[in-house]
Amino acid sequence: MDTIDPALLRAFVLTARTGSFTKAGETLFRSQSAVSLQIRKLEDFLGERLLRRNARTVVLTPAGERLMTFAEKILDLNSAAIAAFRGEDVSGLIRLGTPEDIATTYLPKALAAFAAAHPKVSLEVTCDLTLNLLDRFRDGRLDVVLLKREPAAPIGGQRVWAEPLVWVAANPELLWPRAGLPLVVSPEPCVYRKRAVEAIRNTGHEPRAAYVCGSLAGALAAVRAGLGIAVLPEHMAPPDLVVETGDRMPALEATEILMVTAADAGLAARRLADVIEAAFEAEANSEDGKTGGLGSAGQSSGSNAGYAASGALTRG
Repeated sequence: MDTIDPALLRAFVLTARTGSFTKAGETLFRSQSAVSLQIRKLEDFLGERLLRRNARTVVLTPAGERLMTFAEKILDLNSAAIAAFRGEDVSGLIRLGTPEDIATTYLPKALAAFAAAHPKVSLEVTCDLTLNLLDRFRDGRLDVVLLKREPAAPIGGQRVWAEPLVWVAANPELLWPRAGLPLVVSPEPCVYRKRAVEAIRNTGHEPRAAYVCGSLAGALAAVRAGLGIAVLPEHMAPPDLVVETGDRMPALEATEILMVTAADAGLAARRLADVIEAAFEAEANSEDGKTGGLGSAGQSSGSNAGYAASGALTRG
């Protein structure tokens, strides 16, 4: 029996209400093009044109107006069915752990939307290095944690992001391997510091940590001042810095982000994990997210047992 995908209906209703594919995408954590594709799939399924663009907005066609009533009822019933089993009154404390660069780049919109949707939930975010976050998770002090790991490391959890690493500098003259090459790095243990040092050593030279700073903003300020070069995920490289991907500097292995939810996490924490996964997927589908992507699922276990060999985690 033919059925209409509720996700397509949700995209249709939000676009009709806001009059914009972009605004609908912001609510759904999807790009404008992804929302447009969903509408096109719905139109192909029904065999009718549902929305029409004019000079300023998107409006319903006569067929779209007919569908709107049905779509709203279907989505209301869908929400009611979910609420009957999951419960809508989500509350409690969620302790999220994440590296600072991920927290400041990929998560703000997702966390703000989650907080607005669940006002009875208290969200506590801890920013730290991966191995420190892992210790907190093992001790039961975090419910959901984002960790950096080496590609294909045998660790349980959900891989939510994979992205190339690049060198960044204030000017291209700094970007050549040599003894004493000044690096702007975070304190150990740090994945980007580890990758940068190993890459330069593989060229036969020993670099030096010219500027050590635990803050991403402070590190970028040092790079802009010409105090050294740094390693960042490609999508996070600021447009005012010179980006080198391996022509003059040694190539760097990609970075991966793993999300793990505690085995005894409550409903609120599981809902947050779903929102974070959706946010990374939307980033991967967006125009600005072409360099990264949502990885294939790893093991869904959130137990600490999957971390017996912590050396598999990158040091960041």
